[in-house]
Amino acid sequence: MATVALTLLPAGLTLQVKSGATILASAHAAGVDIEATCGGRGRCTSCRVKFVSGIVPPPSIMDEVQLGDALVREGYRLSCQCRVSDPITVQVSPPVDDQSFQILGGERPAGAPMPVTIDAGVTKRLVRVTLPTEEHHQTSDLEAVLTVVGLTPDDCTPEVLKTLPKALREHGGEVTVASFGRRILSVEPGDTHLLTFGLAIDVGTTSVVTTLMELASGEQLASVSSLNPQAVFGGDLMSRIAFAQFDPGKLRKLQTRIIGLLNQHIEQVCRDSGVLAKWIYKVVVVGNTCMHHVLLGIDPSYVGLAPYAPVMRHPLTLAARELFLKVNPEARVCLLPIVAGFVGADAVAVALATRMDESPEIRIAVDIGTNGEVLLGSREHLWACSAPAGPALEGAQIRHGMRAALGAIDRVTLEEGDLRLHTIGDSSAQGICGSGLIDAIAVLLDAGVIDWTGLIDLDHLDRLPAPLRERVIKRGDERAVILARPGESGSTQEIVLTQDDVRQVQLCKGAIASGAAMLQKIAGVPDDKVAELMLAGGFGNYLSIRSALRIGLIPALPESRIRYVGNAAVLGAQLALLSEAERGRAEHIARGIEHVSLAAHPDFQDVFVDCMNFPRT
Repeated sequence: MATVALTLLPAGLTLQVKSGATILASAHAAGVDIEATCGGRGRCTSCRVKFVSGIVPPPSIMDEVQLGDALVREGYRLSCQCRVSDPITVQVSPPVDDQSFQILGGERPAGAPMPVTIDAGVTKRLVRVTLPTEEHHQTSDLEAVLTVVGLTPDDCTPEVLKTLPKALREHGGEVTVASFGRRILSVEPGDTHLLTFGLAIDVGTTSVVTTLMELASGEQLASVSSLNPQAVFGGDLMSRIAFAQFDPGKLRKLQTRIIGLLNQHIEQVCRDSGVLAKWIYKVVVVGNTCMHHVLLGIDPSYVGLAPYAPVMRHPLTLAARELFLKVNPEARVCLLPIVAGFVGADAVAVALATRMDESPEIRIAVDIGTNGEVLLGSREHLWACSAPAGPALEGAQIRHGMRAALGAIDRVTLEEGDLRLHTIGDSSAQGICGSGLIDAIAVLLDAGVIDWTGLIDLDHLDRLPAPLRERVIKRGDERAVILARPGESGSTQEIVLTQDDVRQVQLCKGAIASGAAMLQKIAGVPDDKVAELMLAGGFGNYLSIRSALRIGLIPALPESRIRYVGNAAVLGAQLALLSEAERGRAEHIARGIEHVSLAAHPDFQDVFVDCMNFPRT
């Protein structure tokens, strides 16, 4: 098959690609990351490239729909839709530094004690082993150690045996034996019994958070967070599943991406804390079902196909070397249990951290995200459902949408009859992120620019203050609101909220709101019987509660009964890391949660449609 030269800027990399292949597929095959939030289905703008030289192909329908006339005229095309037939040079958006993004870590308030009795299951004992001195002895090094610690050969792996002879003789038989239960993890020369550490990891669809903790005290020593590098292959779970579906090579690519990132995290937290990776003996991992399966190299294909069955739900413990994690090779990696196909160990961790299973009152926990979950219940019973908001609140499928990074509009208010914008880092406005979208729509609802059905109203503009009225426009058949003109808030371009953007937000908020509404309906719990609503996760902790209530994203409770609970999934992982009793509780919680499949419920369609509308005032 004929090949064609494809040059990618700013790297200046020239590839010889198959004629007829898309720019996106060609770049990914060469190891060049072009983000494709929608999985390369032409449903977002994240993979757009700008033609620098060569013949610019006619725009596809998806180019025109997603990019709009202005960007198309400037030579932008969706790389997932554009096929290479002639030599071309295109400009690719450079990867954004993770540090510029708002990613919520797993930090507890300063000085706050860990609310559990610490018993991580890892013990280290300083012992003295008598080494043989005569040639006729009939003992082995391993027997000498086992005699002192009271264990058997079955409790020791060949990996430990490889380091045993040197360790025993480096300090004249004085060694520290690290174990998890009866499993010997390492035999270390000298006295290292005070050096015992572990990791709590949340592998999310969008972001990954790793915290390093001292297992004896529960002190958090270091934390690092990053965007999930799998996102270049799709921003949501279904896109990731579709990418890897029935293709072991692509599944391996997803797995190596996440393991590579985790090893980078391990290197960083060890560097920041001065802890050696060999002293990390326990790792607890939480994540949704898809992320859990991919991490283990398990094909998630059937998770994405009705009836959405996971390959496994039970908790799993394995050696770090089996996942190629660069900690102590025999460290125990503990994955918390899964509830169902789209309710994973992260939801279990949220329940664990918030103590929902111990509450005498009905509480709701909402983890708003690309793969959101809703939990409802008390110590009597817990229900859970998947409420996937999709990637729109991460910027996908929004005309000027972007993730919560430097320059993103994250707050919108109405002051003196006009819009006022705030950007992350007080930087020049580059686009709008999820919290800004929710604020903008809430403000425009209050002002009467958007009606309860979500329509940008052009029939009553005379009621608006002049500055705001001038921002409401119609170009061709498209209705929009100008959020920033060139020069406003430092923007170099016009940033608009289109009618389609509003519809995309309605779909997202409909998914979250209908999840909570359906659980309340099934449990027979009206709003006045809900003692507390807890907003979990990164996105939930950055949005305005008032705006969320105004657009109907969350149940209509008094603000006094709504609180942020931080990254509860990470906090739950930390509890399971520091306490084996808590890890056991997580298994008990997972078994007791009743999973509700919303789509299968006869009332869901009606509830969802109703939740897509905005509250009438």
